[in-house]
Amino acid sequence: MGVAKGATMRPNHHQFEAFAYVVREGSFSAAAARLGVTQSTITQHVANLERIVGAVLLLRGRDGVELTATGQEFYDLADRMVALDAEVSERLDGFNAMQDGRLKIIGNAPQPALKIIARFRQRFPHIHIDFGLHDWTTATSMMRGRLADVGLITDAPQHEAWERIAIEQSAYVLYCPDTHRFAGQDAVSLSDLREETLIVPEKGSLTQRLLAQVCRERGITVSRTVTMTTFPLMCEAVLQGIGVALFLRDSSLIRDNLAQVSVHEMPETQATYLIATKDRIRLRLVAEFINTAVV
Repeated sequence: MGVAKGATMRPNHHQFEAFAYVVREGSFSAAAARLGVTQSTITQHVANLERIVGAVLLLRGRDGVELTATGQEFYDLADRMVALDAEVSERLDGFNAMQDGRLKIIGNAPQPALKIIARFRQRFPHIHIDFGLHDWTTATSMMRGRLADVGLITDAPQHEAWERIAIEQSAYVLYCPDTHRFAGQDAVSLSDLREETLIVPEKGSLTQRLLAQVCRERGITVSRTVTMTTFPLMCEAVLQGIGVALFLRDSSLIRDNLAQVSVHEMPETQATYLIATKDRIRLRLVAEFINTAVV
């Protein structure tokens, strides 16, 4: 039987699923591996979806794929469809969902994310975990773009599409060698750092944003800074004598030969939140991860 005259072609589930996973996984090949199909199948599904929509949805580049404006609109719909499909599958499969599932988690600091992931892995050792560490701006943007199942983000903003659960409070401290002149003090002032090199996370981090705000409000200038991509690298740099580092207290299990000193101008604690979209929070995998986080 042919298609009735004037009937409109509509995307099917496989096309939406392929498109969603290309975006979530970052490439056509990774989406094919995730779904257990060939890359040509994924390419065909996405091409057919673009033909039906009548617009380009994805741009391929050296660093992966990028959504067009139309692609972003359709990705939001496609990812909601994938989340709903996952919820249906979980209810049909029952406990099997906790045997071979997959969670994509992002954070802007190693702690408490790694502690929670470790506890979750003890309960559900067969679940595959993808964890990515990003600066605050990137992590927040990824959650807005529905590019992860769960986010663990310090000072996360509110969003109508998110559930936001506070899981930890921590204040900023100065990390220095335990032989440093600051090590024996209860607290230091940012104005004491004029002769020091201050190590901070990369551009886009919450640390840089708050430091700039405090310095602007207090009229303090910190001129000698070095940026680094991860907190463990910052700790190594401190131990190598490159400078002193500003970050949240107890952000790593790296403790030997390091002192943590409070900062007068930054006494307020910062809350770390667990974030998930309201449709994904109903998934058993996500719900169990939340239960692990809030115990």
